[in-house]
Amino acid sequence: MVMARALLHLKSTSGFALACATQESPYRVQLPDKSRNARVLVLGGTGRVGGSTATALSKLCPDLKIIIAGRNREKGASMVATLGGRSEFAEVNIDNVKSLEAALRDVDLVVHTAGPFQQAEKCTVLEAAIHTKTAYIDVCDDTTYACRAKSFKTRAVAANIPAITTAGIYPGGIVLNNHLGPVSHNLDQQLVAYVEVTAPNDYAKYKRTQINIYVKVMAAELVRASRSESKGEPERLRFYYYTAGSGGAGPTILATSFLLLGEEVVAFNKGETIKLKPYSGMLNIDFGKGIGKRDVYLLNLPEVRSAREVLGVPTVSARFGTAPFFWNWAMEAMASLLPAEFLRDRSKVQELVQLFDPVVRSVDKVAGERVSMRVDLECSDGRNTVGIFSHRRLSVSVGAATAAFAIAVLEGSTQPGVWFPEESEGIAIEAREVLLKRAAQGTINFVMNKPSWMVETDPKELGLGIYV
Repeated sequence: MVMARALLHLKSTSGFALACATQESPYRVQLPDKSRNARVLVLGGTGRVGGSTATALSKLCPDLKIIIAGRNREKGASMVATLGGRSEFAEVNIDNVKSLEAALRDVDLVVHTAGPFQQAEKCTVLEAAIHTKTAYIDVCDDTTYACRAKSFKTRAVAANIPAITTAGIYPGGIVLNNHLGPVSHNLDQQLVAYVEVTAPNDYAKYKRTQINIYVKVMAAELVRASRSESKGEPERLRFYYYTAGSGGAGPTILATSFLLLGEEVVAFNKGETIKLKPYSGMLNIDFGKGIGKRDVYLLNLPEVRSAREVLGVPTVSARFGTAPFFWNWAMEAMASLLPAEFLRDRSKVQELVQLFDPVVRSVDKVAGERVSMRVDLECSDGRNTVGIFSHRRLSVSVGAATAAFAIAVLEGSTQPGVWFPEESEGIAIEAREVLLKRAAQGTINFVMNKPSWMVETDPKELGLGIYV
């Protein structure tokens, strides 16, 4: 939190813009010989995100053997019938280590989409992947989980397996960070130390990441470009997300949203950590053509922490909003009225999901599933730039973005270890332009490194043709 054929134009120092076709026409990817017939297991493959990922992979790389893994044989059989001959179903229980390891024995890559990741106590799938020497990516949208995953870096290096945590469409925006210069070698230690201090008994409370590996890439490119083109230093980075309804992603994203309402928002102001109330601080943000202006609210998202640590921007925050407007009101009310302990309880949240899901699905038929991400960067010399990514269908977009990361791993772009997308060891610098092109298929609006007045639907004119 990614598709028709996209035309990507990257400028070496001035950023890039992408003009996209409006109909989906996936192109094929030629994988290296050693991975052309690789076996990829999509865990949670009967769900919305996993199914979308499997579909995108099968279109981009028809020679891959795709294993749909889940608990529901009927749904699995239906998905296999949709994908065709080079797919199969495997019944897997992620809470059962033996079941997991058996499923991963002859697999080259596991794509973990079986959320929600909030309040999960262990990285069971990652541990099984390391034990079976299977490459790994997840679409984690929880900071605690992501930090816990990073703590397995040494074990992954010893097993010689590459792993990326917080991949997908939302977690992904910082991937191009290595254009900025070397990433702090102490990042892993800093993140693990933070978790140890805040929850010493089980590496617990650090917090979240998901439609957004892709937005990390966008943020990193904005920062890279600003440092190469101007004398000013990046001072403020703001992430804005919008999804209509549940985005067609079903009960998992609903559970994720409710669980996030129980988390205190962590943001940064001039290098200092600040903690804020969830779903507060509403702003009306212009997401450009196809989306327009939308209300967004503070949420605790993992890209805030990694952007601060990896990109070195002193002020960072993230906001999210949905539609219709009354869903925002409902979320705001829940964050204010329900105890945080209730919203952190996965079993109680699941009861809420069962209560609200039928209503949400009914409204989704009217609301649609458009998705948009906007990243704003302000620099010390007064230079402000914006990146926007918008798509008509979140359920398609998230699959294309996750598939793009899976293909990058199969192409050998990831080194052994556990990495965030923005780390150069996660996605090699030379592979990022291609990753962006693949992930952005079908977007209705994708622009980078533009002043806000060039991309907003209602820019402000100061006079004499000068806009801000």
